[in-house]
Amino acid sequence: MEIKREPLSDFRVRQLQARDMLRGDLEPEELERYAEEAVMTTTVDRAVAWARGNSFFPLTFGLACCAIEMISLVGMRTDIARFGWEAFRATPRQADLIILSGRVSIKMAPVIRRIYDQMLEPKWAISMGACCSSMGVFNNYSLVPADKFMPIDVHVPGCPPRPEALIHGILRLRDMVQGHAPDGWRERYDAVGTEEVLPEADTETAAINVYQPGDTAGA
Repeated sequence: MEIKREPLSDFRVRQLQARDMLRGDLEPEELERYAEEAVMTTTVDRAVAWARGNSFFPLTFGLACCAIEMISLVGMRTDIARFGWEAFRATPRQADLIILSGRVSIKMAPVIRRIYDQMLEPKWAISMGACCSSMGVFNNYSLVPADKFMPIDVHVPGCPPRPEALIHGILRLRDMVQGHAPDGWRERYDAVGTEEVLPEADTETAAINVYQPGDTAGA
């Protein structure tokens, strides 16, 4: 929001114009000029998207050390109340955003998926930290990336990412919800089609944390 200082006389003139407009005393030319300066038109879809992007209801849910960084979002240093996201809900039926903050084990994955399915539509998900996005430093058989069992809208890298990084991720999600998300790095650097495809293999595995043949999730 831009704060613009104007002379008091100009502010008084606009007040008088608004009064005359409500009374119907403005001439047609003045009324048309006043409407061009003071009235903004939009569509219902864009208005609803604007409201959704500025009133997320995150779920009170944490997994590991990244949850401490997520909790600090509501503190006075970062203060996400200025964006309208401070109302963390205690039940998935009142939340539309889940932040997976920490590593996800294979045993925990179906529980998280069940919580995600109970959330209201439309709903979004953020993968916070390297462990949740790519298993990070704990890259072993017991962990699974979040996008293997549920849709993820935004990945926030780091180990752990700072609260400012999570705020940046939520701002990117807000741009996505409002329909003007910036291009990804593949589009910016003309790298579409350079994804690494794993070679075909005869052996099959049932582990959900192992990339399957032809999978590009690790690219």
